[in-house]
Amino acid sequence: MAISAIAAKYQKYFITVSYNILQNSQDAEECVNDAYLKTWDSIPPSKPSRLAAFTGKITRNISIDCYKRKHADKRGKGIVDIALSELEECISAESDVEADIERELLYEKINDFLGGLPKRQRMIFVCRYWYLNRISEIANDFGISESNVKTILFRIRRKLGEYLKQEGIGL
Repeated sequence: MAISAIAAKYQKYFITVSYNILQNSQDAEECVNDAYLKTWDSIPPSKPSRLAAFTGKITRNISIDCYKRKHADKRGKGIVDIALSELEECISAESDVEADIERELLYEKINDFLGGLPKRQRMIFVCRYWYLNRISEIANDFGISESNVKTILFRIRRKLGEYLKQEGIGL
């Protein structure tokens, strides 16, 4: 019943999140359905304050995992690869226990940084690196040129890199 209610209200949002990553409607729908199941299995231990955001994050993570599986052999230039490669200059991609602990600190610092940005810049950054929207989509949504979007993102990434260095986050 609860999943049906959230699906009725937010399914379009979840499909959009997944589709932006996968660029395939059937895969997006499958990932959203998997997200509903994972949401159902995650609650009671988890008690999310915002169920839509909680399920949206699950949808995003499942979609990224699906993307990685489908592109494991052919590392093409998909939207996920492009967007994440843009952030490589600011964030390292180590993976071990120590890195997991540092990643939590990194998330906190990135959230602090984003909280200090003007709303429009923050929204552009989130559209690109959370929702993985294409540059052309962002330009259209904000009524600015693609060149302007690229410049804004470049400047934010540069500021983010400087901020993380000041905060002692190694790259």
